[in-house]
Amino acid sequence: MWQPYKKGFKAYLQLEKSLSDNSVEAYLRDVEKLTEFLLATNIQKNPAEIDLKDLQSFIKWIAELGMTSTSQARIISGIRGFYKYCLMEQIATNDPSVLLEAPKTKRALPDVLSFDEIENMIAQINLSTNDGTRNKAILETMYSCGLRVSELVNLKISCLYLDVGFIRVIGKGDKERLVPVGRDAIKHIGIYRDTIRNQVNIKQGFEDILFLNRWGKNLSRVMIFYIIKDLALKAGITKTISPHTLRHSFATHLVEGGADLRAVQEMLGHESITTTEIYTHLDRDFLRDTLNQFHPAFKKGY
Repeated sequence: MWQPYKKGFKAYLQLEKSLSDNSVEAYLRDVEKLTEFLLATNIQKNPAEIDLKDLQSFIKWIAELGMTSTSQARIISGIRGFYKYCLMEQIATNDPSVLLEAPKTKRALPDVLSFDEIENMIAQINLSTNDGTRNKAILETMYSCGLRVSELVNLKISCLYLDVGFIRVIGKGDKERLVPVGRDAIKHIGIYRDTIRNQVNIKQGFEDILFLNRWGKNLSRVMIFYIIKDLALKAGITKTISPHTLRHSFATHLVEGGADLRAVQEMLGHESITTTEIYTHLDRDFLRDTLNQFHPAFKKGY
């Protein structure tokens, strides 16, 4: 019954919203969960017939399946997106998800690496190997520019403007942004491109991709994860590390250094400033030091 609606929703997400394949699949999974619930509870309704009570029962159902509040909130967001599409296409005349309350979620503060820890990780790279030269350029670029791992593995040579110190990044929803790139990253990108990459037998379709594996194709996100985990292990870092840790660290170090949040938002490619604001809460010691230094009441020792 719901198959045509799902098909139309998929086309809307791909064509109208220009979302990535991963985002499209995530939205479709959310709607799939709703249809699983309808099937399991024998509710035979189309999207226009679903009401708020049905959706509340659905949320209770997925909670009882053991889904975390974060997962529940994500699914509710997907259902809201689906009903936005239904209203636009006149499949439904009202949106039952409007008054649907998402469970309160605790925003987990991610681990952040200090500048010294990042330097220590980079120092573990064996520069006598081709992979090591490439990996140094990768880490310098990730930390210098605060890139998402998907942005890094798809970074193109044609998007490098190293002579003026910028790279053009294609982020979520194919949105482009210009990001400054640091001197060390520029230096090591140049070394990798001119001494290692030019010796690789590049496969067709990957000629413009900057970072390549030994078979001449772009690196997978999983490969970047393994590279970073291995370097953290060698550096003796016990924090929970992922490629995103370098992006978090980039943003946190900027905010701690006094950077304007709007500028950080622009560099990270965040659509909303509220996403960027998490970085003002990351370092409690930094916040307390700031209060001690600048707030009159704290200066007085209250």
